[in-house]
Amino acid sequence: MTLIDIALLLLVAIAWGFNFVVIKVGLENFPPILFSALRFLFAAVPLVFFLPRPAVSWRIILGIGLVLGVVKFSLLFIGMDVGMSAGLASLLLQSQAFFTVVLAAVFYGTRPRPAQIAGILIAFAGMAVIATTVDASFTYLGLALVIAAGLAWAFSNMLTRKAGNVDMLALMVWVSLVPPIPLAIISLATEGLDRDIAALQALSWQGVGAVAYIAYIATIFGFGVWGLMIRKHGVATVAPFSLLVPVFGMSFSALALGESFGAQRLAGAALVVCGLILTVLGPRLLDRLRGSPSAA
Repeated sequence: MTLIDIALLLLVAIAWGFNFVVIKVGLENFPPILFSALRFLFAAVPLVFFLPRPAVSWRIILGIGLVLGVVKFSLLFIGMDVGMSAGLASLLLQSQAFFTVVLAAVFYGTRPRPAQIAGILIAFAGMAVIATTVDASFTYLGLALVIAAGLAWAFSNMLTRKAGNVDMLALMVWVSLVPPIPLAIISLATEGLDRDIAALQALSWQGVGAVAYIAYIATIFGFGVWGLMIRKHGVATVAPFSLLVPVFGMSFSALALGESFGAQRLAGAALVVCGLILTVLGPRLLDRLRGSPSAA
């Protein structure tokens, strides 16, 4: 991997980490479901007119769009809106890695490696430690919704796996066509027309910037570079860079939003990160120690 490729992957991890700060800013300007609808609307338009539809069935596109776009991001945005800090959200959303291992075992018969099982147990112990630190900065409901968003993301990973080796940027753009209308309907039903109109009428540069960032930087730039790097270097080489996302997310949250973690919460976060490292890198590290090719 060249230095340019490493730099691009670091930029993606930074962009995705800072994205949680931007989401907090966006939630100060929009109701959460409307914010999510705007994110996908602008992620799809205008690029959908320039990128050909990837060679996957409409069923896969609709499935990913509904599970990832409607379910996952609704849970994440509502969770952050009702009581989950940006830094902890960036960390706990990575539960998708553990849920993906479990779902792969259920749906595809892929047996988790011992290191992955150990990583999952350590990470969930860390989440339990974090849950004991609930205070004015976040709530049990926010915690549950963000972890549920991680589970929804894991389900979307199963659908993405069925899509095969396709252009990830094109896939994300076409997938982004699916959520705006369902999300707009849900927003009208739950957040109300008056609230939505008021948010749009009071539109500020902060709100515009938040939508632009999560649509074009986090989604288009992030997934475009990520997909390109996976095609060049493979999932096993690229995936470890995702471990940096919660590190950057928690750092930016502390710097930009003044989020305070405390010793117990940091201990829980350290357990989650250790669990992530074991889950993502453990099997390959053990294979290298044994002198055999990685099965990952």
